[in-house]
Amino acid sequence: MITPNYLELKAGDLGVSKAFYEKAFGFPFTDYGPEYAAVEGGPVQIGLASGTEPAAPMPTFETDDLESALTQVKAAQGEIVKEIFAYPGGRRFECLDPSGNRLAVYQTE
Repeated sequence: MITPNYLELKAGDLGVSKAFYEKAFGFPFTDYGPEYAAVEGGPVQIGLASGTEPAAPMPTFETDDLESALTQVKAAQGEIVKEIFAYPGGRRFECLDPSGNRLAVYQTE
């Protein structure tokens, strides 16, 4: 069986992107040189690589408090592109990180 365990996003400004993810989601990063940093230890690890290509897929993050997550993302200067909306099975919002990667944060019912 092949299972996803790593998601790599591009970061136009690695320092700014790291600061966003640290503030918005509390992610601790390990630096691997000046052009790469990673969040490790969870079921899906996340890497930030300097650059803008190729365009990344939209990662989604689960939370147990959607309103608090929205507040955190806004405080981290995330650009909200879709306010909280309901879908079958839960609710979510979508935002952009400082490098323009589109993210979704959701809460199940």
